[in-house]
Amino acid sequence: MNEEVYKIEGVSFSYGKLFALKDISFSICQGESVGILGANGTGKSTLLKMLNGLVFPTHGSIKFLGTEVSEDALRGDFLRCFRERVGFVFPEPDVQLFCPTVFDELAFGPLQLELPREEVKKRVESLLEMLGIAALRDRAPYTLSSGEKKKVAIASVLSINPDVLLLDEPTNGLDPRTQVWLFEILQRLKELKKTFVMSTHDLSLVEDFAERVIVIDEAHTIAADGPATKVLSDKDLLLRANIIHEHTHRHGNITHIHSHGPFSTHDEHE
Repeated sequence: MNEEVYKIEGVSFSYGKLFALKDISFSICQGESVGILGANGTGKSTLLKMLNGLVFPTHGSIKFLGTEVSEDALRGDFLRCFRERVGFVFPEPDVQLFCPTVFDELAFGPLQLELPREEVKKRVESLLEMLGIAALRDRAPYTLSSGEKKKVAIASVLSINPDVLLLDEPTNGLDPRTQVWLFEILQRLKELKKTFVMSTHDLSLVEDFAERVIVIDEAHTIAADGPATKVLSDKDLLLRANIIHEHTHRHGNITHIHSHGPFSTHDEHE
């Protein structure tokens, strides 16, 4: 059995009196690819931020390799281990990019981990080539297109070679070609037994990439947790969780009910 990477026990989080998550519990093992699905405002992004130690549970606990991810722990020796092994990609790359050049963006993380400068340079040059973004090497991030920014944001996380990748809406704002680029990169990393947790509305990405799906409903609790094929085939569950929707229209005397998402066909008529 693979090593348990995360253990989430009875976690709730609130912004003042407003709950973002209520009594969430699950575990993630090494090498798993987990998709987090839910409607807007259900707490998906908050969950990923907690897994990255950016915010902390109001109640309950999150453990990484057996150590609780807390403010105190992230001030001590645990901090380096955690930041070396966990990488987080924000939904908006502008939040993530701040260095003068793309090269500097990719070098920033390894330098913070105090790797030798020559090793950092080799790592960055190799990553630029591997990801097909060498032409952006000396560009300022603010001059890039949205797709190019996303590529650089992902590359800046990969530069620390994390074991765990947390991706919040990874296809947000990407054109079709860049989505294919992203999927190919993720597949390559998956073959290296990386652990993935991604929050997304992109059901096709989850269907193609995730082996396991966790659905968070509009009550901010876990509505389902199971194999992707099983969860994604449960139309009633996806409708209840507001992940897909239906609308009705008429053709003469015939009424059609359309679903959207993986069930985008004329499901019923009368």
